[in-house]
Amino acid sequence: MRIGELSKRTGVSPRSLRYYEEQGLLTSSRSEAGQRHYSDAAVQRVSLIRQLFDAGLSSRVIATVLPCVDVPGDLDVAEETFTAMMRERDRIDAEIAHLVETRDALDVLIRANSRHRAELSTAPERAARSA
Repeated sequence: MRIGELSKRTGVSPRSLRYYEEQGLLTSSRSEAGQRHYSDAAVQRVSLIRQLFDAGLSSRVIATVLPCVDVPGDLDVAEETFTAMMRERDRIDAEIAHLVETRDALDVLIRANSRHRAELSTAPERAARSA
């Protein structure tokens, strides 16, 4: 199938599909006129690539992980993939910890702002009673 058909079947823009090829994540053959042609298996491949991007992996990491799909019986590839996935998991854990810290700091500011708003809303009442 040509790039337009793959784009329609996957919902991924032709520009992104060309990017996937540039990054070595997807392959195509070329017609004599230079047009890209993809196999039917490319639909599943693009779906997997999208899932990996959606999980927050970079194209560099995806390129490290995909050989495990391409050569499932190769122990060296499996070990490399495992190492890459563990490194990504550690990176994600660190991001989560940072987000939790940021949320906690924001909670402190929200509580302080809530107290301040409560004080401001009762200030006119106190001023009227003392007058």
